[in-house]
Amino acid sequence: MAIPVDPDFRARLAVLNDKFAATVPGTLDKIRAALDGCVADQYPSPAALHELHEVLHSVAGSAGTFGFAVFGREARRIEQMVRAVLTTQTGWAPVIPEVEKLLVWAARDAKASEYD
Repeated sequence: MAIPVDPDFRARLAVLNDKFAATVPGTLDKIRAALDGCVADQYPSPAALHELHEVLHSVAGSAGTFGFAVFGREARRIEQMVRAVLTTQTGWAPVIPEVEKLLVWAARDAKASEYD
């Protein structure tokens, strides 16, 4: 027997998607602040890297749920780069342009279906 679909489900999901969309500018500000904390010194401190990792992890974990699949996927990819830097203490330089690109792209349209 089929389970009836909640008729309000899509409407509630749309509201949640709109709420998430409203948080994107603030999230981009958090990513920017975390990146700025990392580039303040020649090599970022573990605490600064951890902050950047956490904000990217948050986006990676929630964006796809609310219709921002590419934003979430790219945040996850960069989060993994940051995690590798935390683990190996190497490879920081390539992370900076990747975060910058994410910020520019997401500011333009964080819900876009293609990352360019």
